[in-house]
Amino acid sequence: MCAVRSDRILIIIPCRNEQSRIGNVIADIRHSLPHATIAVIDDESSDRTAEEAAAAGARVLPHEVNLGYGAALQTGYHYALTNGFDIVLQMDGDGQHLATELPTILQPIRDDLADLVIGSRYLDTTNPLPTSFARRAGQRFFAWLVRASTRRRFTDPTSGFQALGARALDLYTRGLFPSDYPDADILLTAHIAGLRILEAPVEMRERAHGQSMHTAFSSLYYVVKMLLSLFIVVLNRRRLMKEISHVHNA
Repeated sequence: MCAVRSDRILIIIPCRNEQSRIGNVIADIRHSLPHATIAVIDDESSDRTAEEAAAAGARVLPHEVNLGYGAALQTGYHYALTNGFDIVLQMDGDGQHLATELPTILQPIRDDLADLVIGSRYLDTTNPLPTSFARRAGQRFFAWLVRASTRRRFTDPTSGFQALGARALDLYTRGLFPSDYPDADILLTAHIAGLRILEAPVEMRERAHGQSMHTAFSSLYYVVKMLLSLFIVVLNRRRLMKEISHVHNA
């Protein structure tokens, strides 16, 4: 196969109430990937996130109501598909994901070595991101579940710092993508679909401000929902293969 060479790169950033950070995030992206298009999906922010993003030069895709992280990503994916982008990079707007690491997750897609690249904060064990015991235990639990289902080892299956090629974008815009917490379940779906998935070691920052979406109640909901979602993906594996068989030939 020929390596992918395209400047049609879209960087999508789901955001909610990140007015104090989004401008700096966009400025850092401009420095690392100056020719990429940046789209901020504003998930009903109550502050000036949309205004700050637009002032920094991003295209703002607004949600009139709060639809959730997964739905925000879906808005970005469909925008990319509608507007003819070949590669999608996704990152958070709170500053945890470093723009300097974007070329790291982009290159395997450009070189046609992968359809989906996951930026892992744990692949490089010499400089791991400090994480609470409970959160790391949860990440390891879901990593074990994915490994048991795929027979492949993923060190950071909950990472939202990702690069998508055309086949991944096609898969993710066919009604298979969850609207709230797309993590291990969509990774398993991508594996079943036959996508080439790689992890790339990246550095991340700790969240300095604001509140994580995994609060006490939502963390419990997340675990139960993800277990159910993984079970459904495995249970419907044969039907899922029929529905996405065209992805193999895309």
